[in-house]
Amino acid sequence: MAEHVSPRPPVTDPNRSRRPHPGVPGAGPPDPVDRRALDEAVHGTAELIRMDTVNHGGGEGREREAAEWVAERLAGAGLEPRMLEKAPGRTNVVARLPGSDPRADALLVHGHLDVVPADAADWTVPPFAGEIRDGVVWGRGAVDMKNAVAMTVALVRAWSRAGVRPRRDIVLAFTADEEDTAEYGAGHLVGEHADLFEGCTEAIGESGAFTCHTEDGRRLYPVAAGERGTSWVRLTARGRAGHGSKVNRENAVARLAAAVSRIDEHHWPLRPAPAVRAALVELAVLHDVPPPRGEGTPGAPGTPENTAGGDSGGDLADDPRRAWEAVLADTPGDPAGIATRERAVTELLEALGPAAVLVNSTLRNSANPTALDAGGKVNVIPGRAVGAVDGRVVPGGEEEFTETMDRLTGPWVDWEYHHHKEPLEAPLDSRTYAVLRGSLLHFDPGAHVVPYFMSGGTDAKQFARLGIVGYGFTPLRLPPGFDYQAMFHGVDERVPVEALHFGVRVLDRALRTL
Repeated sequence: MAEHVSPRPPVTDPNRSRRPHPGVPGAGPPDPVDRRALDEAVHGTAELIRMDTVNHGGGEGREREAAEWVAERLAGAGLEPRMLEKAPGRTNVVARLPGSDPRADALLVHGHLDVVPADAADWTVPPFAGEIRDGVVWGRGAVDMKNAVAMTVALVRAWSRAGVRPRRDIVLAFTADEEDTAEYGAGHLVGEHADLFEGCTEAIGESGAFTCHTEDGRRLYPVAAGERGTSWVRLTARGRAGHGSKVNRENAVARLAAAVSRIDEHHWPLRPAPAVRAALVELAVLHDVPPPRGEGTPGAPGTPENTAGGDSGGDLADDPRRAWEAVLADTPGDPAGIATRERAVTELLEALGPAAVLVNSTLRNSANPTALDAGGKVNVIPGRAVGAVDGRVVPGGEEEFTETMDRLTGPWVDWEYHHHKEPLEAPLDSRTYAVLRGSLLHFDPGAHVVPYFMSGGTDAKQFARLGIVGYGFTPLRLPPGFDYQAMFHGVDERVPVEALHFGVRVLDRALRTL
């Protein structure tokens, strides 16, 4: 397919300015976020929701209208956006905002323009109307993730009006096809336009930095430092075709059903990544959950972890954080230790209440059957049956996933990867993580920031091929009772106006500090 490259739209914003703010080299005024920026974030989210960018999968989708909207506004802020397509209508936008320090590594800020389908019959508000009602923006993409696109565009325009330049070059990438395989989006950009990301070492992308309320009234903000790998699997069962009234011990449908049942019932062993272990420890300490103290438990009296005293010496009973770290440490080849850790994590999740949602889907590999296709007539036994499984793999879990799928599918069902991407990890001890954490706490000083490992996948997997380390950071301060996780691909997706305002302010501080 020929490459389609569109010229940038004309510059239309008369308020554009390149003047640095006095006294702060290249940083701009303390608060360039004005009322106009806040309004643009809200109304921009609503406008984008009204644009049909539904990704139906299999290459069927069209992000062009939203891409043009983004490109026009970036051009109005003095940037030179490029619109790039692998196929007509599957449009991506990339632009570079020069920083004040030419020696600094560039930072990638990315978001996707496509959304998943929505059935209007199930919704309280039409999913593509972009209604703003009672202080809430409703519609498909309100959190996944047209809100982040609108916030970022509004912020860049506010910087232009105020004469702000960030310290680092910021590469903005707004992509197509994230909701499928990224073939027409980030995958295409990385494969064919890697030069646009020259100098980028880190990225800020989807999810993370949203409010999670605990049962005792505390506010948590999970900042994503990794995500599980994607292992979408196609199952194919083969058998002997025949009449539905005859005995048939080689029934492809039955063979597939049996394999799917085994996959569904399988209990994957605990295998938390470092970021997940760090999150478990942080959540346990915040919730005052005591570590287990049974005989043989790591850190219990008489165990090597306790008698050694760790780096600082002393009984681990006096240091719950170190005690939990000992309990959650890897114990390969020790069945008793593995069982102890599994039991401790199960009890901890029960004690965490609503906060358990931040970790319970990322503790282990998973494989969920999602589709079946076989036959077409009730009295005909087909010779072939096909299924699909959404597999997700934690760091270090690839071999386990492969061996387990070989065993669970059995001799009569073949399996292969339909889409396969490695898991990602980002360091928690980096300056970037500290800046993201500090930016959240600046605007919500009574809150707590915890590490987060995403259960699904984002475009960060594509950009990782260029050596770019990704963090999930879409700041939103949400009210109690707001089920953020349920908004993703769910019914009645929506975002509060005040959450968008908070997000713009936090993004401003984070991106200028980074």
